[in-house]
Order: sequence, then structure tokens, then C-alpha cells
Amino acid sequence: MHLNEKKTVKEMKKISIIGSTGSIGTQTLEVARVNKDIEVVALAAGKNIKLLYDEALEFRPRLLSVGDESLAQEIKEMLKSVPDYSPEVMYGMDGLKAVATADEAKTVVTAIVGMIGLEPTVAAINAGKDIALANKETLVTAGSIVMSLAKEKGVRILPVDSEHSAIFQSLQGNKDNPVSRILLTASGGPFRGKKREELVSVTVEEALKHPNWSMGPKITIDSASLVNKGLEVIEAKWLFDVKPEQIEVLIQPQSIIHSAVEYEDGAIIAQLGTPDMKLPIQYALYYPERRFLPGERLDFTKIKSIEIDKPDRDTFKGLDFAFNALRTGGTMPAVFNAANEYAVARFLEGKIKFLEIYDLIDYAMNTAEIISNPTVEDIVNVMPMTIEMLRKKG
Repeated sequence: MHLNEKKTVKEMKKISIIGSTGSIGTQTLEVARVNKDIEVVALAAGKNIKLLYDEALEFRPRLLSVGDESLAQEIKEMLKSVPDYSPEVMYGMDGLKAVATADEAKTVVTAIVGMIGLEPTVAAINAGKDIALANKETLVTAGSIVMSLAKEKGVRILPVDSEHSAIFQSLQGNKDNPVSRILLTASGGPFRGKKREELVSVTVEEALKHPNWSMGPKITIDSASLVNKGLEVIEAKWLFDVKPEQIEVLIQPQSIIHSAVEYEDGAIIAQLGTPDMKLPIQYALYYPERRFLPGERLDFTKIKSIEIDKPDRDTFKGLDFAFNALRTGGTMPAVFNAANEYAVARFLEGKIKFLEIYDLIDYAMNTAEIISNPTVEDIVNVMPMTIEMLRKKG
């Protein structure tokens, strides 16, 4: 090397992950394994402390958070025998917020499922962190508040959902060109083509058999009901600043077209690929840089056709619930989401049937008192209030 030549040293990309033991969290860590310039400074998990322990030993974050105090004590005991490693261990919402605002982290991957992700995400934005957003409930329940706050703090919200990442990628280079439509694709889930009478007695096991994607149980059930796509409609409205009527949902069962954008001149730009969540995760972490990603490539010579269909909104009511929630506004999207979280949990426990998920959502949306201009506190309160309402219903 010449004396005057400077050696290039890669700056470490420091991240924290909220929901590290879930599907998105574990795949984020896979991306970190491949890219040696990612440093994981903080991890938050819920109850899976065995996996969190393994992750902690591998990545050595300075801060860990778990669901409650007893789990915190348990993992502390597990870590006592580990030489030269004594991370701080926290729990509960305080722990989630601490991980979200960890000093060294530049980007927070919000991979936790449910409305519980809202408060730590807001805390991260207030702390000036970029957000790699996989927690769709944050924008579903508080889109206006979160996007306004991100703009105020100069924070980037980088989508990790495969569909929203596809839209984001399709928008690149077209900053000043008006969007005509967002074409949001869905696989149709395991029950595509079935009618209501065929869904009366479906089992949890059947609902969890997604044809294309490997996801956590809650999101997999949401995909089966099309509620997940409804949540993504609301998320897309806030991420891309479009009107509800500009968002069209299409069924693309092969999961080849991950979503697309139509511009005013009629041109449609889409992002295609194999169903691999590591691509949108890596793109969010390194945006606007693209890096090599190991994995299967899409082979057009093996594709005989690409199927496109309209969603069956009579059978799968999740989409109409979402559009109605958007039109009503205020806390209605939070009620829609909270009722679904409660109903899906009951279904996974075997307490209700699949179609009763829709019944509980419908009841909550027609019964709850809606606040027109809610605060974050108002939105957080929707969850316990909705659960109490549905428990009283029986």
C-alpha cells in the first residue's frame, strides 16, 4: 500500500432488534451473520429465553430485555456461567423502550408482533433512531402520529414487510412523479378459493399451513383471514401518503410479484423475486445500497404463467374491515387491530372457530366509542378496553 493511500475501514452498522426470537428477528440475525459489518447492540424478546440466550452468546449485545421480571431473573442466572459477558437485563415495557433507545444503535428493527410495538417505536423515533419497520400495527393504529413525528425528528421509516418494501423499491427514482395506484399483492393464504361454508370447521393446523411464506403463527392466521392484507392497506396509506381508493389488493398466489406501483402515465413498476424475507430486511438495513444476498434466484425460464385474481371479499372480510376503519379514522383502526389480536389469540388457543374471528372484529367495530383525534395514550388504551369489551360479550 502506498504511504499516502488511506486504508478503507468499514464503519460498523449498529442495530437493536425488538422481537429478536420471532420470524423477522431471527432472519435479521441471519442477515447480520452474512454481513460482518453489522453489530447488534441490544435485543428484546418475550418468553423464548432459551433462544434469546443463544442469540446473546453469539452476538454479545450490551442490553437484553424479556417479557417479565421472572424471565429476567432466569436469563440472568443462565448468563452467570458465561465468562467475560454480563449484559444489562431489563423486562417489560421499560425494557422494550430501553432497547429501542439504546445509545449506540443507529437503526431499530421493530420485529415484535402486535400493538405492544407502538410505544417502543415512538420512543425510538424520539431518540432519533431510523426504524426498520416490521411491526405493522404501529402505523395501523397511529399512522398519522408516527409519520408526523418521524418527519419532525428527521427519522427514516424503512419498510420491512415484503409488500411495502416492494412498493418502496418500485418508487425509487420517481420522487416527483405522482402515483396513480398502489397494487398490493396477497398470496390468498391457505384457504384461497374456499367459500364460507367450507371454513366453518377448519382447524388451527390447517390455518397455519401457509403455501409460500414462513411466518409466526399470528401473522399466518391473519394471512388466512386476509386481515393481514387489510392491516397492510392501512400501513401503505401512511407509508406512501396515498388515499385509500388508490390502493388495490390483488391475489398473486405464487408470491412472485411482491407488489407494484402504477404511475400517472400508466407505467407499472413492480418488484419480483422469490419469497425470502431476508431481502427486504437487508434492503432496509443498507438502503439505498444493494448487497449480495445468498439464496434462491427467480428463474423466469421455469415460470409458465403468473396468476392474478381479485380477492373474495364476501368470504374473507378482513379487507372490508380495514377500508371501513380507514374511512372512519380516529381510534377505529386501533379497535380493528385490537379485536383481531384478541380473536386470533382465542382461535390459536382453540377457544373459537375461524369464522368467529370476523364476528368479534365486527362486534368491536360496531360497539366501541371512537376518539376522533387520539393521542398515543388513547391508542394504547384501546387494547385493554377492546379486550374487556369482547370478554364481556363472551
